[in-house]
Amino acid sequence: MYRARDGKLMGVCKGLAQHFGMSVFMVRALFVAAALFTGFWPVVGLYVLAGLVMKPRPVLQPADAGERDFYGSYVSSRGEALRRLKEKFDRLEGRIRRMEDVVTRRDFDWDRRFGAPR
Repeated sequence: MYRARDGKLMGVCKGLAQHFGMSVFMVRALFVAAALFTGFWPVVGLYVLAGLVMKPRPVLQPADAGERDFYGSYVSSRGEALRRLKEKFDRLEGRIRRMEDVVTRRDFDWDRRFGAPR
């Protein structure tokens, strides 16, 4: 369940409507009716709380579980997401360095020319 990025006010009603497959007008009408019948402030408080708790809808929908997990960690803790990205790029850098070591070593040209197994 996500907040809509293009909603009127924090995107809560539109996000709820999209999640439950209802029209946005109906959800907003239910919100206004609930606000009128409960004394306004409890429903407005819940609306603001929902706006703060619900994550915004991703600009691009995640393709797999790994991307959904990363988006969830990014929205909840940007520091954690940056740490995960740094670890991923550090592993990638290590792989590239190992490949460079193989390609730039002195025996590589001989191995390549004479078909020596690696």
